[in-house]
Amino acid sequence: MIIGVMVPMRVAICILELYIPGVNSLKAKRQVVRSLTQRLRNRFNVSITETGNQDLWQRVELGMAVVCHNGAGADSIMEKIYNFVELENNVDIISSRVENY
Repeated sequence: MIIGVMVPMRVAICILELYIPGVNSLKAKRQVVRSLTQRLRNRFNVSITETGNQDLWQRVELGMAVVCHNGAGADSIMEKIYNFVELENNVDIISSRVENY
């Protein structure tokens, strides 16, 4: 059994609902979502998956989680992710929700 000191950490969870104009099939939607999620993973080391609207062509719900040593760090990363997605040309943010634990 390993006994150690508990290290404080914060978890931030974000749900983004996005609109993807111009796609006319699930295949086209998947291509946009796959590209976006991979870039977010690579750039921010965030855990991300499609959590809703999986059968709708032009809408997607993405769930993300990040773990940091403090709440300010988690909030900062989520803000950077939001700004990154907001600058994307092929998606529009419909809504977002962030929760910290």
